[in-house]
Amino acid sequence: MEQLTELEVECFRLRHGDGRADRCVDWAVERLRLDQEGDDLNIVLLASARGMDEVLPLAEAIIGRYRGDARLEEQFLAGKYLVELRAAYLAGRESVQSLDAKLTRLYPALGYPDWLVMLSRNCEYATDVPDFEQPFERELDYVAGLWAEAGNVAEFEQQYSREMSNRHDVSAT
Repeated sequence: MEQLTELEVECFRLRHGDGRADRCVDWAVERLRLDQEGDDLNIVLLASARGMDEVLPLAEAIIGRYRGDARLEEQFLAGKYLVELRAAYLAGRESVQSLDAKLTRLYPALGYPDWLVMLSRNCEYATDVPDFEQPFERELDYVAGLWAEAGNVAEFEQQYSREMSNRHDVSAT
């Protein structure tokens, strides 16, 4: 199944309050257009689904069918999502405040991963204290840059350094 990762990332975003159901529908429509649905009724149903309540269960069923136990890890999906958020921030479509709301939901949902500690903290502080904006941006560049290159969680973890993250603090400026 081509482009399944695209659907999986959008489902991750939907589960965490930032996805768009229409992107999942578009994914299914494209599979139908290219005749790649392989007689999968869930893809046909997804192509005509409306709203998150219809879209998410169908998309999850499709991912489960084709990925099975090989589903992408939540941490990996979060990392790829962070890469998208960084690009949106640099393009001015996201702000420190909007990223803070997203990171505030994501951080506990992922079980407080070590790689999100400094990023989440600096983002939260930057919403009120301008001196934290530059350390936040450095940490966002660092972590998102690693995720952009990582093919899986293990690759990210091999490159990530908590000591480097700790340098992205106001006192290090």
